[in-house]
Amino acid sequence: MKVSMLKNQFLGVIVVITLVKLTSMDVYAKKNEKPNIVIYLVDDMGLMDTSVPFVTDATGNQVKYPLNDFYRTPNMETLAEQGVRFSQFYAHSVCSPSRVSLFNGQNSARHGVTNWINSENNNITKYGPKDWTWTGLDKSSITLPALLQNAGYKTIHIGKSHLGPIGSEGENPLNLGFDINVSGNSYGQPGSYYGEDGYGNIKGNKRRAIPHLEKYHGSNVFLTEALTLEAKKAITKAKEEDKPFFLNMAHYAVHAPFHSDPRFVSHYRNSGKSAKEQAYATLIEGIDKSLGDIVQHINNLGIGENTLLLFLGDNGSDAPIKIEGGYSSSSPLRGKKGNHWEGGMRVPFIAAWISPNDKNKLQKKWPIAKNTVQTQLGSILDLFPTICSLSGVEKPKGHILDGDNLKKQLNGKKNKRRRETFLNHFPHGQHRTNYFTSLVKSDWKVIYHYQVDEEPAYELFNLKEDPFETNNLADKEKDKLSQMIQVLSDELEDKEALYPEKNGNILEVILP
Repeated sequence: MKVSMLKNQFLGVIVVITLVKLTSMDVYAKKNEKPNIVIYLVDDMGLMDTSVPFVTDATGNQVKYPLNDFYRTPNMETLAEQGVRFSQFYAHSVCSPSRVSLFNGQNSARHGVTNWINSENNNITKYGPKDWTWTGLDKSSITLPALLQNAGYKTIHIGKSHLGPIGSEGENPLNLGFDINVSGNSYGQPGSYYGEDGYGNIKGNKRRAIPHLEKYHGSNVFLTEALTLEAKKAITKAKEEDKPFFLNMAHYAVHAPFHSDPRFVSHYRNSGKSAKEQAYATLIEGIDKSLGDIVQHINNLGIGENTLLLFLGDNGSDAPIKIEGGYSSSSPLRGKKGNHWEGGMRVPFIAAWISPNDKNKLQKKWPIAKNTVQTQLGSILDLFPTICSLSGVEKPKGHILDGDNLKKQLNGKKNKRRRETFLNHFPHGQHRTNYFTSLVKSDWKVIYHYQVDEEPAYELFNLKEDPFETNNLADKEKDKLSQMIQVLSDELEDKEALYPEKNGNILEVILP
């Protein structure tokens, strides 16, 4: 009798334990209906700073150029093979405007952060608009991480933020919707990449010393590696908490100073390139290793099938590369970071599930084409609406978004309803190109140079026929120029853009 009662009690315990496990699994499954999202943002990485070819010919086939053979990015190659890459993906031509646009989904002409943010001083420049948003984002700003945080995501920021000056609310990512912040602050570049220097805290540029990494001070841990280790810890913690996570993995590399990453020096010693060029290549390879390490870590945790990774740069390349007869670091594209040409705004973009599985529920809902080049235009403005849709987060009412959902394009298809335009507004000076606005619309691109010192100037290019901007058609295609300048002017008016100012006069766009 006692044995029978004990047996029944034991079976009852088993049933209870089983029910608890099933309930736990059910909760886990429901939580995992929301995908983990990794934005892998590389500072100053242009379209050609990789062994992955992004540039395509007139038929849409990828073409390799000499710079693709110089860099070593095998993990980017793997990511591109299991996902889709864009050949014409735009960001703003300097960093803070792009980073704000990433978080609030608006063009810089609308949100007002039209220049990079100087930590200490308002870098309006001589003729810049007096009311530009130098203070960046604040606690009242509608941001993507805050929306995801409210939806139950563990929100993680690792690395560079550069979203507000010293003492501002935007200086600290914790004020913008992040649960964790490692090294995000007002600085746009590191004091040093070396652990031996304390990343600028011990020696180097102490005004740009990177915080929160004291445990690595005095060690031989390179900054890129230290940030990678911190990201892996944060991902593990989110997994232990059974929470979907949003990781903004925002490396300081490959921004100057071009400190050589010792782990990869031997790979470029016999390249025939200068010491600076070799150092830059080691920074690129370090970024690639970090990518591979994070992907492997996520797979080791068993969550790769539910994790989407979006890889991109924040503006054109700033590499100290010289190409004979070409346009330096972005060759064959013209120009580089801060320029109005394509080399200043075209950036790499790859989207892929970390562990592709066509049978996975999330991946069925959000299929991503494999080893595919998407030639239709996309931009950094598209990530906000795309991630909202992907995560099931409602877009905030009354908050204007300037981008489009990339769902169809990620699946290798064309989005016939998307806006085929990208506006880049830089009403400031003291960069490679001063006081300009450019507009890409389908196959055409127009650039307006404001009349700060002379009459306004115009450039017009047919990007389909002349992707490297060698033939300015402004004088030959008068009607097309007028049409494009009118569209540019309308776009600025729609976004209530601020213009350069001279002697108390606002320098608005003058039609040709």
